[in-house]
Formats: sequence, structure tokens, C-alpha cells
Amino acid sequence: MNKIKVGQIGVGHPHAGGKMQAFRKSEEYEVVGVVEPDAKLRKYAESTGIYQGLPFLTQEQLLNVEGLQAVAVETLVPDLLPTAETCIAAGKHIHLDKPAGLSLPHFKRILDQAAQKHLLLQMGYMYRYNPGVVLLRDLLKKGWLGDPFEVHTVISKKMDKASRAQLEPQPGGMMFELGCHVIDLVVQILGRPDQVTPFSQHASSIDDTLQDNTLAVFRYPKALATVKSSCNEVNGFDRRHIVVCGSEGTFHLQPFGRPAATLTLANGKGKYRKGQQTIEFPGYTRYTDDVADMARIIRREKDIDFSYEHDYHVQESVLKAAGLPIG
Repeated sequence: MNKIKVGQIGVGHPHAGGKMQAFRKSEEYEVVGVVEPDAKLRKYAESTGIYQGLPFLTQEQLLNVEGLQAVAVETLVPDLLPTAETCIAAGKHIHLDKPAGLSLPHFKRILDQAAQKHLLLQMGYMYRYNPGVVLLRDLLKKGWLGDPFEVHTVISKKMDKASRAQLEPQPGGMMFELGCHVIDLVVQILGRPDQVTPFSQHASSIDDTLQDNTLAVFRYPKALATVKSSCNEVNGFDRRHIVVCGSEGTFHLQPFGRPAATLTLANGKGKYRKGQQTIEFPGYTRYTDDVADMARIIRREKDIDFSYEHDYHVQESVLKAAGLPIG
């Protein structure tokens, strides 16, 4: 079977290097080129081994490569949507990194165009293929946790002054930048919220305006969810977690990076016994399963797991949780 020809536009997104490594390591893809118009970013990319040996092209050159099927859109956030729209207009499947820009109507237009052209738009939410999250979706689908009434998530880290300065000009603070990953999970579990109430503040002694301590409460007819994100937490990576409480059981996944789960059931279900048990997962490499799933969808071996409607509801919820307009 012929390899899928893929290119990447942008190297400035924090996930850009990881995505490129995943595509290059996969047997499913042939990476045909990279686009980066910013001289400083291109120089940085060329100095790393990640992009070694790849041709740097203009966007027009990349989109006209014969047989190109897919593009990873890995620009800085302000350029994500314009670039994505250009790629969809050119008839390419895309992997679009997060969050999906600041204009919900623009994102909706891109989703509609992708649907009309039967093109994949895969969002870059990094926990969708985490083995613990995959298990959680299976437990919920089977009804083994009962009716969910509470979801609690935390995703934080520690950022220095220089890192904060790069993020400061972007609206929405840490909820927009980082909280979006777990908002995707909340919407997977509970659907589109009836109401989202944001809370944000500047809590650091560092003299900037970054909203670095954020919380959002999601209200549903019979459930509540909370999303917490900060860039002030020492060793925040290890406390990143999700807890789902249902009428028949509770699932607690922590941390995401080295997933381990605690499952507590009112009654035994399948291979899981009544009471509390720990579930260990084999090590996994972030993004590997994302690009593998993308290949299966492009080859029409399976349908998409995350619909255009789901991605719209996630982005709507992200903007609301970050206190940003949706009009």
C-alpha cells in the first residue's frame, strides 16, 4: 500500500515537533516538506534533528506537491484557522492543532467546508488516544459507571517568566492555552454544556498580566464538571488528572503522562470486580495513535471517532470557559 503523503505548515506551535516525529516514525506516511515563513522559527527548526533532511517549501509549493493528501497545521495560534481554511480549500485532510483559534464562526465555516468535501479535520487534543482515556470511553459506552453526575479535571504546569511572556499576548490565559485539552474530555463525557461559568485571576508574583490561575464550571441537567488550569503549580504534570463519578462507579486517571487508573465499582462488571482496583497501562508515546488513526480514516478503513459537531461544541466551550466571545 502506498504511503500517505503529508506535509506540515508551521513549526511554532508547542506540539509541532512531536507531531513531526510521529509522522516520520510512522510506516504509513511519507513527509514531503515543511512550511515556515518566519525566519527565526525556520532557523530554529533547521537546527534540530526533528526536521533534518526535509525540504522547506512555500505554502503554495507544499499544497501543489503531487499526491499530497494531508497537512499538519502547526502554526502559532493566530494563524491556525486561516491556514486550515486554505488547506481544506485545496482539498487536503488536516490535523489542526489546538485551540481552534479565537473566532467560532470562522471555525464553523472550516468545519462545514471539511464536511462538504468529506475531508478529515482531526483536532490536536493530546489525550484523545491516551490508553486511560480510551478505557474511560469504553466504560462509559458500556454503562458500567452508570449515569455520570460529576467530572473533575486538572491540567497545570510551572512556567518561568520568559515562557509566560510568550503566552501573555494571547487572550484567554491558561484555560484557553491548556485547559482546552481536558475540556475536550468533558464534552466527550457529558456533551454540550447548558452553562459555562469562568473564573480567572493573576496569582503569581511575576509582574505580567497573564491569567495564570483559572477555573471553569460546566453545568448540565444532572451533572456538574470543573476544569482547573494554572501555570503556577510545581510539578503540575504529575497532578494532571480526571475523575468521573457515576451512579455505579468512579474512575480516576492520574497522571496523564504515565497513565494509571483507580476504578471503583458498586458491582462487578466484566473482568472488573466490585470495589476499588488499580489499572496499569503500558507505556505509550504521545501522538503515535493520533497519526495512526488519521491514516486509517484517510484510507477509509474506519469512520471518524470525533464528529465535526463535537469539535464545534468543544471550541464553543473552550471560548466560554476562557471568558472569550463566541460571536
